[in-house]
Amino acid sequence: MAELKTKKTEVSVDAFIKKVSDAQKQKDCFTIIELMEKTTKAKAKMWGTAIVGFGDIHLKYESGRELDWFVMGFSPRKQNLTLYIPGTVEKQQALLKKLGKHKTGKGCLYINNLGDIDVSVLKEIIKQSSNQQSKK
Repeated sequence: MAELKTKKTEVSVDAFIKKVSDAQKQKDCFTIIELMEKTTKAKAKMWGTAIVGFGDIHLKYESGRELDWFVMGFSPRKQNLTLYIPGTVEKQQALLKKLGKHKTGKGCLYINNLGDIDVSVLKEIIKQSSNQQSKK
């Protein structure tokens, strides 16, 4: 089985975010870090070269595959902010309807910037997801 390429690193999260060229996106990243650290009670860590993750979880799939991963995280992509929030799409449809301008993928929430959404709803989505992860 292929080894997972995205692993936790010792690269500075602060230095990574400061390299984000768009000033608003950079500001939004620091806000997201604050929200996720407060909710997960875990410090932000770099995973690979472009993902900021919070907390640690050991996943075991039905196939028998196992891996260490983060509880939740995000990445400041060129086109949007990609938030990796488990259970968001499947279990939080009511909150997503209140969130504002966004797109979703399997386990991902895509937003252009925090100004496009209701941040209090995002806080609740993060909180509910964190609570679900802690019950595993």
